Amino acid sequence: MLRAEVSASYQELSEDVERVSENPTEERGGEMEVNEDASSVILPAVFLVYQTISDFREKLKHPVMSVSYKEVSLYDAPGIAFYPGKARLLSCKHHYYDHIPPLINPGQPGDIECTTQRINYTDPFTNQTMKYALVVQGPRDVKKKELVFLQFHLNGTDQDFSAIDYLLFSSFQEFINSPEKAEFMKDCESSYSSWKFSGGFRTWVKMSLVKTKEEDGSETVEFKQETSVVNYIDQRTQPRSDQLFFVVFEWKDPFIQTVQDIITANPWNMIALLCGIFLALFKAADFAKLSVKWMIKIRKRHLKRSRQVMNHIN
Repeated sequence: MLRAEVSASYQELSEDVERVSENPTEERGGEMEVNEDASSVILPAVFLVYQTISDFREKLKHPVMSVSYKEVSLYDAPGIAFYPGKARLLSCKHHYYDHIPPLINPGQPGDIECTTQRINYTDPFTNQTMKYALVVQGPRDVKKKELVFLQFHLNGTDQDFSAIDYLLFSSFQEFINSPEKAEFMKDCESSYSSWKFSGGFRTWVKMSLVKTKEEDGSETVEFKQETSVVNYIDQRTQPRSDQLFFVVFEWKDPFIQTVQDIITANPWNMIALLCGIFLALFKAADFAKLSVKWMIKIRKRHLKRSRQVMNHIN
């Protein structure tokens, strides 16, 4: 009976050795398992690298708009260019704290306490028509709520509607210092929008300043306005065909808005992330290599031990 058990053990061991010798693919089974484990690490890492680079390129194409505010107590006095046509400036005064005293002799010439400059230049869009502009220095002191109050008079018109055009530009001092004031005004008219205020009303304009930084480092300035219109009650005794225009300019608040595009893609962050991914890949490759060597060594030991048992039985 003992001889039968030994014969059975010998036969099973011989079958194992023959199976290993004839089928080397079974010896590589552990190696294949390790390779599958390494693939489970490598494939997600490759996808993460691709996704990281794609996100970086997408952020380069689509920068994020950043808006910041800077508080000031004094603005650089803006320039206000009026195009009165046949209308005449009657009075211009600076007031503070939103207080405008009652009108005295409306429709009659009054005090002009503003800094003004008259200029003629050719229309920048036609280069043929001559334009006449009255440039007035705007308010500066936003803390004291400085305002500029102007009164114009038009001694009759053959038009159905009467209005005076105006535009705002960023610095009255730049206009004064410019040696080519006509060219300066042509550039302003080409760059800035123009507005209107109507006769028979008091138009109150509250200005705010928006600066935009371009990609090339240049800066553009834009004015935003909030207007309120109040009807003027003409209390003059005799009926008249003339028109009176009243307009007020004031800063809305002490904040200059700055708008710029910011690229959120940081190349250093991407490089650090890619380095971490590649390091993980190298570690995974080293682990797979060591695991394969270890599995081969274990298989060889097992094979050697099996052969020793067979020799001992023989």
